[in-house]
Formats: sequence, C-alpha cells, structure tokens
Amino acid sequence: MAIMTVGEKFPEFQLTALKGGDLHEANAQQPEDYFETVSLDKYPGKWKIVFFYPKDFTFVCPTEIAAFGKLDEEFQDRDTQVLGGSTDNEFSHFNWRATHPELKDVPFPMFTDIKHELIRELGVENADGVADRATFIIDPDGIIQFVSVTPDAVGRNVDEVLRVLDALQSEEVCACNWQANDPTKNIDKMDVVQESLK
Repeated sequence: MAIMTVGEKFPEFQLTALKGGDLHEANAQQPEDYFETVSLDKYPGKWKIVFFYPKDFTFVCPTEIAAFGKLDEEFQDRDTQVLGGSTDNEFSHFNWRATHPELKDVPFPMFTDIKHELIRELGVENADGVADRATFIIDPDGIIQFVSVTPDAVGRNVDEVLRVLDALQSEEVCACNWQANDPTKNIDKMDVVQESLK
C-alpha cells in the first residue's frame, strides 16, 4: 500500500498508550493506571506529531524518543501534541521506559498499534511486519501536512521536524533552510502570474 501523504486526512484511531511523565511519580494503584487511550480527537484544535519507530529495546529508537522528549516543551509552546509508538504492546513500552535512563520521564504518550491497523492504513508497515521510522505532522483539521520516512538504520532529525512545524504554522512561503524568525514570503498567486507575464 502507498504511504499516505500531504493533503490526505489522517485516519481515525483509538489506541492504548503508556502515559507520559515520570513513571516513578505516577499516582498508580493498579497497572492500568499507567495507561490511557489516545486518539486525534483527544487533542482538539491542536497540531499533532505522530511518529512511529520499529521496536522497543533497540538502539536508534531510544535516541529519537529522547530527542522528541527534550523538545516537548517547544512543541507544546506551538500548541502541538506529540504521540509516538510502535507495534509493541503497552507493557513492553512500560518495561523499556522503566529501565532505560533516557526514557524514564518521556513527557508524551507512547501508543501501541499491536493489531498493525494504523501502520497498514498509513502504508508504513515494513517488510519485517513492524512500523517504518515514519513521522507525520497533522494540522488541527486532521490533514497531513508533512511526512518523512527514513530507513531503519537512520534516525530522524527531530530539530528538522520542529523547523518544518514552524514553517507550516507561519502560513507563509519559506525558503530552503528557513528557520524560525527568518523572513518569509507572502506571495499572492496573482502577483506571480502578473510578474511572469511581464
């Protein structure tokens, strides 16, 4: 199946997720208290970053999750909710986060697509039957505005995800290597047509 792309509606989903935050500070009486259900509808009016990684207890994946965690306040400042996940179950996520020093206080939910329904609908299930290393930026209307997929052995650039989000939220034309606070171009399509006719 082809990967869903820019301009398409991100599929609806309801998935179990390990809650974000320091696991040792959670007020949990039962194992279920560590988990929640996430969906796009849970964060109305927000931009969303939904990223997938192949497997828990691997080598590249924790570096990416930790990088998203370090920039979570930056994403929150931009009214954006980060959600990360894989096809591992919620208890695997819990055990991995509880034992990995860089993941113990990941601030965002880590969802589980154990039935592979979401990755298949998005077209990001790889030949090994796990998620591709895929990132989607979704606008408040649920429309995909950015997609990136890297090979399993190559981690994504979380700073680049933030840069693209800034560019998208500027609602202007942003040149190559544009950074927040750089000038943008407010281009009227009619001006472009008139200029080309000169």
